[in-house]
Amino acid sequence: MDGSVFWWVAAGVVAASLAVAAVLVVKLVRARKLLVASGIPMSTKVLFWASIVYLVSPVDLLPDPVLLDDIAFLLVALRSLTKAGARLGIGPAGHRTGGPEAP
Repeated sequence: MDGSVFWWVAAGVVAASLAVAAVLVVKLVRARKLLVASGIPMSTKVLFWASIVYLVSPVDLLPDPVLLDDIAFLLVALRSLTKAGARLGIGPAGHRTGGPEAP
């Protein structure tokens, strides 16, 4: 195996992980309207902001080219925020979805 093949594969993995992290950040930004909903637990709101801080923080569990820990943290924050919103009948964009408390 040639050394250049390794670098191309490594660059592809880094590019893919950056793309996934960017998509998750966009989804988190779209779900930010859930932060002003009164029924969302404070722990979920803190997890949202902690995931954003962890993503831009220079201190990581894994080195920066490997974004697996950042992606996992973003996924947990997004999932918990959308689940809390779904319990209230609020979608990620902040408007009612016809849930239990919808008029």
